[in-house]
Amino acid sequence: MNPLKLMICSFLLPGNTVLRNQLLRIVVKFLFIIQFLTVSLVYAEAKQTINIAYLAQEQKAPPPLSNLDPFIENKGVLGAELAIDDNNTTGQFTGQKFVLKKFIVPIGGNVADEFNKNIAGKFQFVVSTLPAEQIIGIADLPAAQQMVLFDAFTRDDALRNEQCRKNVLHMLPSRAMRADALAQYMMKKRWTEWFLVIGPNPEDRLFADAIRRAAKRFGMKIVEEKAWEHTYDARRTAQSDVPVFTQADEYDVLVVADEQGLFGEYLDYRTWYPRPVIGTQGLIAAAWHRTHEQWGAVQIQNRFKEQAGRWMEEQDYAAYLAVRAVGEAATRTKSNELKPVKDYLLSDQFALQGYKGNPLSFRSWNGQLRQPILLAAPRSLVAVAPIEGFLHPKTELDTLGYDQSESTCK
Repeated sequence: MNPLKLMICSFLLPGNTVLRNQLLRIVVKFLFIIQFLTVSLVYAEAKQTINIAYLAQEQKAPPPLSNLDPFIENKGVLGAELAIDDNNTTGQFTGQKFVLKKFIVPIGGNVADEFNKNIAGKFQFVVSTLPAEQIIGIADLPAAQQMVLFDAFTRDDALRNEQCRKNVLHMLPSRAMRADALAQYMMKKRWTEWFLVIGPNPEDRLFADAIRRAAKRFGMKIVEEKAWEHTYDARRTAQSDVPVFTQADEYDVLVVADEQGLFGEYLDYRTWYPRPVIGTQGLIAAAWHRTHEQWGAVQIQNRFKEQAGRWMEEQDYAAYLAVRAVGEAATRTKSNELKPVKDYLLSDQFALQGYKGNPLSFRSWNGQLRQPILLAAPRSLVAVAPIEGFLHPKTELDTLGYDQSESTCK
């Protein structure tokens, strides 16, 4: 007789309770497995997909100023990839799937064409590491009016004020926020008299403007201001030129505006007076820094370094926050549609954990991400702004940069 038929007949015989119980347990387990697979299939079919585009353009490597800081080609995108993994970890429990699609325009390519061809009408959330003039150009395109652009690159105050766009959210601190962070710490130390050195590039002049604003705002005095006009290699002549250049009336700190790093690194330890250097070199104000280890930062630092083989840079952190912001808003609203997600991003309920203590949120009036700012030396974290004692009626984070009453964003 067939073994299966023999087992069934034995099962039906009266008094054979042991075999009957064994077979019953097998049937129950089989039915449980069928039910689990059915639920899993239904769950998979019901998953909500949130598509995020990453738009960037390859950059030409600048002339090397130091072998210590090699040019990094892929700033930003690796942070976005790490954030997608984190979003999907949560999405397993919320029935949501997050997909990142990367669009990297080659050097000399047309960013607007790439946007219109591959992003317009297909994505509602776009993370960008484009410079200011390009992000404005993209934001003004008709198709961009039905999406949110996350600016993970610029620090221009104009983009948060007179040139602001309602469809752009800014992830990195502006120059004004960075200058205010430095000024708060200088006020705490009572280093109130500054010597300002300005580099030759437009970005240096913009940072100098932010420094002047912060000095006025916090009652500092700029006792001397000079433009760095030397066109030769500062590495060869710093020892003789810097002492002469920095001769001035007594001052507490030397403030440097040199965003490209052409000369600022060669000022420290060579000034006429033995004074600390702050600004774009020396003690800097940053959204993220390799020395940061508090509030769980070690965990994300190590995860990123394991994935990328290098330290997390500011643009990586900004892109990470942008993708995580979409994930947080989509999770809370249970939606992949533009309006509910954007409304939640700009609401008082939105709170994003950024490994810097205070939760991060967006300023509704100009799209700037509120966040603590790290004050860091090359190999140590010195302080985190806002500095204790600087108060604000809503949040101390709004003591950094342009507050709502100061904003010219319309």
